[in-house]
Amino acid sequence: MLNCWSATKLASDSLDRKLTLVERMRLGTHLAMCPACRRFSRQAADLRQLSRLYCSVPDDLSRPSETDSER
Repeated sequence: MLNCWSATKLASDSLDRKLTLVERMRLGTHLAMCPACRRFSRQAADLRQLSRLYCSVPDDLSRPSETDSER
């Protein structure tokens, strides 16, 4: 069975590459039993999605304008 360090490493790797069948099975087994690693896996995926959304916003919309901060 994976330890938490190895599980979080695999969860992070899964965002960048397709895991092998054995890796997916080992990670899935660990995540089924470990709420902390499940939370890490969800948060890493959420952070990736939010980062992509932030990067897709046009530059002039991503920062408040001077008039917005004066209100």
